[in-house]
Amino acid sequence: MSPMISHLLVPFLVALFLAINMGGSGTGPAFSVAYGVNAIKKSLIPGLFGIMVFIGAITAGKATATTMGKELLDPERMTVVLVTIILLSVSISLLIANLAGIPQSTSQSTVFAISAPAIYFNSFSSQKLFLEIIPAWFILPLISFFICFLAGKYIYTPLRRRGWTISKRVNNSPILMSLIVITSLYVAFSIGANNVANASGPVASMTMNELNITNESKFIFIMILSTLVVAPSFGIGSSIFGHKIVQNTGKEIVLFGRIEAVIIAFVSASLMLLASVSKGIPTSLVQLNVASILGIGVAKLGFRNIFMKTEVNKFFAMWVISPVVAFSLSFILTFIASKMGWI
Repeated sequence: MSPMISHLLVPFLVALFLAINMGGSGTGPAFSVAYGVNAIKKSLIPGLFGIMVFIGAITAGKATATTMGKELLDPERMTVVLVTIILLSVSISLLIANLAGIPQSTSQSTVFAISAPAIYFNSFSSQKLFLEIIPAWFILPLISFFICFLAGKYIYTPLRRRGWTISKRVNNSPILMSLIVITSLYVAFSIGANNVANASGPVASMTMNELNITNESKFIFIMILSTLVVAPSFGIGSSIFGHKIVQNTGKEIVLFGRIEAVIIAFVSASLMLLASVSKGIPTSLVQLNVASILGIGVAKLGFRNIFMKTEVNKFFAMWVISPVVAFSLSFILTFIASKMGWI
């Protein structure tokens, strides 16, 4: 093994570990609705999830990878040690969430982990974070919630009250069940367009630094190579952690109807993909998906009933804890590495 390959091995291994954790966390928003309505067998989920994540990352992941690799922290700071610290911090925070069976935002944890060394080295790029990324974290889930709430309250529920129901034959038709699976694949594609960049973006910038490459066009090529390494690990993570997470999000929040499942998947994936390709904003599909689920749930059961559910309270708590853990670990490890003269 050449010295250069050996030098890069550790951060790439950590990136793979992160991808495995992201795969576990991302399985919930991708397939929870399909699993919740029994449209797909759990044994098929990891393979389908991994394939669609890979396609999404290759075809639509450039903008978000650029954000993660170059726009939050000076790319010249993306050294082997610092990238290892960032990815390890995110991995640990997500591992905690996965072991708890709570779907977590990989994007938010990664943004916080990158921001920690940026603040430490006084090279924090606040404009992208405060003017685009953070506002999107609040606005997009609200949009997702209200679209699904309005659909449930003013379309689905009134029709049911008037005696309109979907016949059992239509409800279980292969066409409708296939549509649910297709929308789940669409969600996985959106995850690929956004979340793979959490690992491939920093790794691509690090590789350019180590190889002394300054040609901007070569960043895309290196990012694609990084994606080829990182993306397949999402399927591995799905097979390890996925079942518990889809169980929590798909079965324990609210019972879905077939049409509701399509609405939830389509709305959350579309908002995520729009953020990815238009502005390269690392966005939480987990939160978009759960917001959609809550919108439908509130329309059916009311605010009090749905928000008093134990799993919902766990989600909110973990969404706060995990990014804080990622930031704290990243800052502390950066401080130690700096004092030791490693960076």
